[in-house]
This record gives sequence, C-alpha cells and structure tokens, in this order.
Amino acid sequence: MSEPVVRYTRRGAVALVTMNRPEYRNAQNSAMTYALDDAFTRAVNDAEVKVIVLAGEGEHFSAGHDIGTPGRDVDRSFDRRAVMWWDHTDRAGGDQRFARESEVYLGMCRRWREIPKPMIASVQGACIAGGLMLAWICDLIVASDDAFFADPVVRMGIPGVEYFAHPWVLGPRAAKEVLFTGERFSVQQAREWGMVNRVVPRAELAERTLELAGKIAGMPQFGLALAKKAINQAEDLMGLRSGMDSAFGLHHFAHAHNAETSTDSLGGQDARSMRDANKGA
Repeated sequence: MSEPVVRYTRRGAVALVTMNRPEYRNAQNSAMTYALDDAFTRAVNDAEVKVIVLAGEGEHFSAGHDIGTPGRDVDRSFDRRAVMWWDHTDRAGGDQRFARESEVYLGMCRRWREIPKPMIASVQGACIAGGLMLAWICDLIVASDDAFFADPVVRMGIPGVEYFAHPWVLGPRAAKEVLFTGERFSVQQAREWGMVNRVVPRAELAERTLELAGKIAGMPQFGLALAKKAINQAEDLMGLRSGMDSAFGLHHFAHAHNAETSTDSLGGQDARSMRDANKGA
C-alpha cells in the first residue's frame, strides 16, 4: 500500500497531524485537504486530545496548493463539508473555480480555524502561498531557523491566496510588501512582524513544538476553547471574515480576467515558473 498523504499519531494529550507528500514538498491536493480534515475531526472528537500539532514531513512544511504534480486532482469531486454549494465538476468557467475554491481553499481553512482545540503549526523550510494558509489557521507557529515564507501569487495577477489573512497576521504595510514584491521573507522577519511565536534550531523543531503543546495541554480544555473563541471573535470584529469575503471576490475576478486575456486562469504560470521566480526573490 502507498503511504497515506496525511499521518495521524498521538503523543499523550497531543495529536500530531503530519502532511506526507515530501517528494512534492507537501503540495496540497484535494486528497490531502480531506485527509487533513479527517485527521482534525478525529482529534476534535477524541476527548483525551488537548492540543493539535500540524507538521510537514521532509525538508519543507508546504510549497502550497498543488498546481502541477501527478497527484493533482482538481477535476475530481469532493465531499462538500465546508460550504453548502454544488459540485464543481459539471460546471464551467468561473462557476467551476468559485465552487471548488469556496470549498477546498477558503471554506476548509475557515472550518479549521474554528477547531475548538489549540493548534500549533510546526514549520520548517518552505511555507509558500497555500502553505501560509495552513500555518495561519493555527493558533501558534513554531518555526525552524531555516524556515522561509512567501505569497508570490501576484505574479499570476491574483491579489493573494484565498484565505486572505495578510493584513491581520502581518499588519497592512508588511502585507503590502509581501504581496507587492512576491519575495520570500525569513523566519526572523516573520518573528519581527509577529507572525511566528518561536524560532528554534531545525534539529530541535519537533521536540520544542511538542514541549509547547504539552505545556498548553496542562490547561483546562474548556477554558482553552473559550479563550480561542474569544480571540477569533475579536479578529472577526476587526474585519477579518468580511475582509476575506471581499478579497475572495477580487481573487476570482482576477482568475476570470486571466482566463479571458491569457492562456489560463493562472495567467500562464505553472509550478515550475513560480518556483523559478521565487528562487530569484
């Protein structure tokens, strides 16, 4: 049997959810998205789990959404769990893209943000575009000293990834710099901007993340859930949810514009061209 795209293990009161496509730098196809959702649901339903850690197998946390591996499954149906909408596979154009991305990208991230247990992202290497979305839905981020980040999708003519948390996570000016340049930013810069909680040596990442998770697990479970909900509600009162709605509309306007004026909805970009451009950033 082939390796699962997501592994689930328990370490006492901590559930460890690990993305497992290291040969593709943990690029996220729909199979991985729904495997993550299954793992998170399992952790929520296990009364003994107090904290969830999200990690990536291999050299990199996640290179983002799958736009070019052999496992890309954009044309496959999915179980619509995040939004009440129709299937995308028998639709065309903007209808197809909006249906799929409402569910698999924005909808799933919003669903996971509401998980009532604290979540910690354990990030090493690349955390790019859709990888940022996964890190940002977590409550805390522990990153290795070699981690780096980017949202380079403005190169596609698109104003940022679907889960548009940039102004709230980075602040408006840093968000503009990240999007306008498309450049990578270091873990030290991410720490300075307040996006990352802790920076640790690469060799100690797993140990230090689990150490923090264990400390949090000593707190009352219901108290943790209420504290998380209170902060999420405060973010929403600061416009996070409505801001994402407006940005998601602009995101799909960009897709439609690309489809009319270039070769495809990604402005002619693919995984290789984005990777090569990002290497030079």
